[in-house]
Amino acid sequence: MTSFTKSIISEKSPEFKIKDYLGNTLSLTDYKGQKIMLSFFRGASCPFCNMRVRELIQSYGKFQERKIAIIAVFAATAEEIAQYAGKQKAPFPIVPDPKLDLYRLYGVESSSKGMYRVMLQPVKMMKMMFSGFFNMKSIKEKPILPADFLIDEGLHVSKIYQGKDFGDHIPLEEVLNWDQG
Repeated sequence: MTSFTKSIISEKSPEFKIKDYLGNTLSLTDYKGQKIMLSFFRGASCPFCNMRVRELIQSYGKFQERKIAIIAVFAATAEEIAQYAGKQKAPFPIVPDPKLDLYRLYGVESSSKGMYRVMLQPVKMMKMMFSGFFNMKSIKEKPILPADFLIDEGLHVSKIYQGKDFGDHIPLEEVLNWDQG
């Protein structure tokens, strides 16, 4: 985790105003008063990313029960998202950020080692191979490591989870139990 990301815990989350891949405008302040999980992904064709999007869709009802909004950000164009991750019809916004403006704003890290780390995990690799999302295009995508930011109702960063490999996100149970006692 960069010193920048460490330094923003409990600080006001960096503001942004952007369009999702469907053309809808959203800003962080639109979510004031509710909790947010801001998730950063690699490219839209990344099989690990698409597996996580599917997991988020399947758990979306639990997120709604706990009043936690999800915003997904991909290092991809709107067209790439529509071709890959967008086919899942997520009930939450998916934001294209091909120039990595939000990634820089939030200090999201990149590392080619993330690809090698995931390759050394046979169970994770087998799940990916049989997920229905496997493709060779993702190998050429930027080596961005996933990152998840939990942002509280006052728009302060509550927790940062920086992935160690291309398929490493904060466990959903940790998000769903955020501030539960």
